[in-house]
Amino acid sequence: MTLRLILMRHAKSSWDTPRQDDHSRPLNGRGRRSAEALGEWLRSKGYQSNAALSSDAERTRETFARLELDCPVRFTPALYLADTGTMLERLRQAEGRCVLMIGHNPGIGAFAARLVACPPTHPRFDDYPTGATLVADFAGDDWSEVGYGTGAVVDFVVPRALLSE
Repeated sequence: MTLRLILMRHAKSSWDTPRQDDHSRPLNGRGRRSAEALGEWLRSKGYQSNAALSSDAERTRETFARLELDCPVRFTPALYLADTGTMLERLRQAEGRCVLMIGHNPGIGAFAARLVACPPTHPRFDDYPTGATLVADFAGDDWSEVGYGTGAVVDFVVPRALLSE
């Protein structure tokens, strides 16, 4: 069997209120457009998740809402600014054949790099900008079996490529 992970960094957030708590920052206009474009891209490619795991920050919540995906989501504080170990631990507890995970850098980019056996050749993969989305497949029947270096890249996109089309 194959498991599929859609690993997404939240869309671009607003810095309009300088003293606003980081956890509470919403998306800006470009971020809202990017999240909507990412949702359209996922649907057009047939990347339909059965479940979603997300940081509980405002910008990840809003990113998920604007994707307009038909799947249950679990917002968890543990994924807010999480390291790769925490992300792997949460992923190993996931249910469903295709899971969407939304998080923050630097953790989400580092997690993407550690998960795949061979990274995509995309020039933006290493810096994993806002909205960057990796789709990777894993051999196995259960997420508890997933480990670093075992994923096969299926696709990778950044919102700028979608918005300029």
